[in-house]
Amino acid sequence: MLDQSKTDKITTDLLRPIRLNKAFVLWMGFLGISLVICLYAYTLQLKNGMVVTGLRDYVSWGMYISNFVFFVATSLIGMLISAVLGLSGAKWAAPLARIAEIIALAFAAVAGLVIISDMGHPERLMYVFIYGRIQSPIVWDITVVSVYVVISALLLYLPLIPDMKICYNKLEKIPKLNRWLYKILSLNWNGSLEQEKIIKNSTRILAILIIPVALAIHTVTSWLFASTSRVGWDSTIFGPYFVTGAFVSGSAAVIIAMFFYRKNFKLQDYITDLHFDKMGKLLVLVSLVYLYFNLNEFMVPAYKMKKFDAIHLNDLFAGSYALMFWAVQILGLVLPILLLLFRKMRKPLPITIIAIFVIVGAWFKRYIIVVPTQEHPYLPIQNVPLNFKIYSPTLTETLITIAPFILVLIIITLLSKLIPVIPVHESIHQNEETQNEN
Repeated sequence: MLDQSKTDKITTDLLRPIRLNKAFVLWMGFLGISLVICLYAYTLQLKNGMVVTGLRDYVSWGMYISNFVFFVATSLIGMLISAVLGLSGAKWAAPLARIAEIIALAFAAVAGLVIISDMGHPERLMYVFIYGRIQSPIVWDITVVSVYVVISALLLYLPLIPDMKICYNKLEKIPKLNRWLYKILSLNWNGSLEQEKIIKNSTRILAILIIPVALAIHTVTSWLFASTSRVGWDSTIFGPYFVTGAFVSGSAAVIIAMFFYRKNFKLQDYITDLHFDKMGKLLVLVSLVYLYFNLNEFMVPAYKMKKFDAIHLNDLFAGSYALMFWAVQILGLVLPILLLLFRKMRKPLPITIIAIFVIVGAWFKRYIIVVPTQEHPYLPIQNVPLNFKIYSPTLTETLITIAPFILVLIIITLLSKLIPVIPVHESIHQNEETQNEN
């Protein structure tokens, strides 16, 4: 048995952040005001139409779809940490599982809203359900995203049940509504062996189920691109290419969250340098696989240099998108891989800075996938205004693009203030096992 003082310390440390403070109020106020401004921009789009954006007949997918692909990608980290690493017995990843699931749920839930911003009228979404065809990748995309959100929510909630009981018992200076919610969500947890077994088996089943769903969510998204004959999208590698890229952006998001929680929630004893070191190695691994797919994406068409492939590649390598393209490849992929090979760069602060470059590069990588291809159609663009030929996002469009990021931050912030970001019950058990082994 673990010493009671040690148990109390773990409980106190992990429940400490669950409180309202001035910093939380100011942060939520800032996010709320920012969201109102962005929603006002969306009302302008609803009122005046898509003409307020930079989208036109040729480039009909811009920052909105780049956002959608990015959000779907980042949400896959829940599967990688909770399912793949969890099922493989990587005990070091256990304290990070809840952080990964919070990020996964937030990004997956908002991803469904992101696609609505690209519609001229949001009510058109129901047409997908009323008139959708089973052959359509869009129908499958909505289906797998919805299923993934449900499974992610369950993967977050089931291991949380014992902690809900702990919150109900230990957190006294909280609103009555919160205590009532903790009591309801704890489902009469009493810590019996039977209850432990039910949660363990249920979590394991969900962890197994989420793997094919998570792979499907980004594979189907890739089919939206690959099923066309457009230059740059007509590729059979897009499925695994998108999935691997998702692991890269998701891993970077978890590292950034780890640094924030460790510093602001004072969790240095629970999110240690070892966790950053392991996540750095994981980021190198998935980035190397992603780099391989990047080379495949460009080397094969560059070797053949068909007419329209040549136009597209020249624009990326040396044309109007060259600066963004090379910045993404070098600063967002190659340099992070090289730097993270050194142990000193896998310390909390250096790896967090690197992760910021990686995740920013990941978003711009989606932009490069989505936009330039549409500016290079097979048929020539004739007798149209310049803004039909070259995509240039407007301020209104930019504000609407920022709104989902604010929503994600709001969801993550609220969850972080309502539930322990490090599992309390599991941490106590792990310490007991460690003590018994010693």
